[in-house]
Amino acid sequence: MSPAAPKSPAKASRGSKKGAVADSGEYTAKNLAVLEGLDAVRKRPGMYIGSTDSRGLMHCLWEIIDNAVDEALAGYCHDVVVTLGADGSVEVKDDGRGIPVDIEAKTGLTGVELVMTKLHAGGKFGGGSYAASGGLHGVGASVVNALSIRMDVAVARDGALHTISFQRGVPGVFDKATPDSKFSKSSGSKNLKKGGKVGKKATGTTIKYWSDPQIFLREADYDIEEIHARARQTAFLVPGLTITVNDERTLVTTSEKFHFTGGISEYCTFLQPDNAICDVIRLKGSGHYQETVPVLDDQGHLVPTDVERDMEVDIALRWGEGYDATLRSFVNIISTSKGGTHVTGFERGITKVVSDTLKSSRITKASDPDIIKDDVLEGLTAVVTVRMSEPQFEGQTKEILGTAAATKIVQAVVNSELTRYFNSRGSKAQSRLVLEKIAGAAKTRVSVRAHKDIQRRKNALESSSLPAKLSDCRSDDVEHTELFIVEGDSALGTAKSARNSEYQALLPIRGKILNVQKASLSAMLDNSECASIIQVIGAGSGRSFNIEEARYGRVILMSDADVDGAHIRCLILTLLFKYMRPLIDEGRVFAAVPPLHRIEISGAKKGDFHYTYSDDEMKKYLASLTKAGKKWREPIQRYKGLGEMDAEQLRETTMDPEKRTLRRITIKDGAQAEKIFELLMGNEVGPRRDFIGTNQIDLERIDL
Repeated sequence: MSPAAPKSPAKASRGSKKGAVADSGEYTAKNLAVLEGLDAVRKRPGMYIGSTDSRGLMHCLWEIIDNAVDEALAGYCHDVVVTLGADGSVEVKDDGRGIPVDIEAKTGLTGVELVMTKLHAGGKFGGGSYAASGGLHGVGASVVNALSIRMDVAVARDGALHTISFQRGVPGVFDKATPDSKFSKSSGSKNLKKGGKVGKKATGTTIKYWSDPQIFLREADYDIEEIHARARQTAFLVPGLTITVNDERTLVTTSEKFHFTGGISEYCTFLQPDNAICDVIRLKGSGHYQETVPVLDDQGHLVPTDVERDMEVDIALRWGEGYDATLRSFVNIISTSKGGTHVTGFERGITKVVSDTLKSSRITKASDPDIIKDDVLEGLTAVVTVRMSEPQFEGQTKEILGTAAATKIVQAVVNSELTRYFNSRGSKAQSRLVLEKIAGAAKTRVSVRAHKDIQRRKNALESSSLPAKLSDCRSDDVEHTELFIVEGDSALGTAKSARNSEYQALLPIRGKILNVQKASLSAMLDNSECASIIQVIGAGSGRSFNIEEARYGRVILMSDADVDGAHIRCLILTLLFKYMRPLIDEGRVFAAVPPLHRIEISGAKKGDFHYTYSDDEMKKYLASLTKAGKKWREPIQRYKGLGEMDAEQLRETTMDPEKRTLRRITIKDGAQAEKIFELLMGNEVGPRRDFIGTNQIDLERIDL
């Protein structure tokens, strides 16, 4: 007899959680939880730092560094030293005024403890301590403290050194200098200890902390290159500030110092990836606006209050010969990587001024296409900075400026200053070069769009515009189809027999295609091999590229395993990187890895072959056969190219998904990749010659 069926459970109430231990169906006030203070940060760290991987770890470091840089913006700090310790610690030391150490009347806490333990506490809420700053929400230092297993703070002020320690945001005392030493929670209000004497004029703050392994992923780590880039960027934005980065995690401590005096003009020159066609143009101005913000009154109530604000605008820009735009935007030296209202104002202003100037100067005719933003930004390198009190950001990560008034003010400054530049006699020659470049970009855009519109009217699978040499596949399931771009007609016949025609397509490329890093857009479109690749992939090129229209899920480059094959592969990758980069970004481009040798084992069953992919691998395998007492047939077959394989060998080694080896082409750092492509494939011969001369000994064929 089966056991009686249990009674149906009560319907789960709203707010119940999966996996809860006994859900009685009750939902009363006792089921509600309130997270006090820093508990909310530890419970939901992603709300404050974005994630708990390396990105979140780096965000914590930026919060501490930005607080030090705010002192530099206020004119009180000249040196910031960042040290990555061998024990996993991070130390940020500055020579600013030092966090206040006196007692705050409302809380009864010292300024140091208030800043480090209370959310939304600090000197950047309109109290007059900072005219412009990056840390604005008052949660940066306290969040880092909450997410640290240990934090030590030392403040030099008033001739004395004041120290305090925390564990996960709780003040106390450690019995040793390590983060895992015994911790005793402090009781009472005198947590800040007054220690040794310092010079009367010596001031500054030193913060040393260890991130909490309970919060951050084990693989999370600090990226020294990213820290160097951020330090360099900040040193450009705050002329005269020196930032030193020490890395003690390696056997030999490294130290990099960043100090610049040229400001954002020098930064613009540093960022520019191509040859300039004009000098750096500096646009400066300011604006006044009013906003309504909630302000605490004497009773602690938030009262809507009209506040008068000033905003300073400083922009450096320069046009170059290239086609890509490089735009960096900042608010009080905080990088707004996703733009915001100030970038919107800049783009609107520059587009309007250029459009009006082209018409008034008669460089363009009435029949010419109208100028749009993309035409103006082509080849432009710009650094857009604004300084203001209490900017409104979208989120704690401060990636987007939300202050509405910034759009109008920045646009007004650009309209006034850029118009003055274009009308200046001293810059007339350079201005004309810039305007002619932008007008040419508009004409090219319209021509490319017209070409694409024609192609879209045809069914890509039936279109006569597809190259006759394409051996297409039968399937139209993009996720499972593959396009092999094959080097030479000699390998095409074998590849046709080796492929699975259901989902594998073949496009032969004859010889070495055009180096598009050196060539213009029109030259690329005129090149038959480049045009064939673009037409077969079927998703357009450049700004009009739409990856959703790509006809194949994978693009596989199949070239000979020699230097010429590597060169051809590099040329095709240059085309894909420059004009169809989303394919690479989404991991849909691969390089086939054909073998170099085929070794037949003597005495083994028929067809017992072993393939090796380098001379070193072959020598090691032969040595292992000798050690095992086995012999092989001489001579060992060495493939000079794909055409020397028969269909069965090519299928087994290079085309069969079950047996082949593919190398996915990825881009970890887009900016670095662009530099390498420009170095190896660009117009400048000197740097390429120096690079080859310096690295020829260490360069392995696998690197190609």
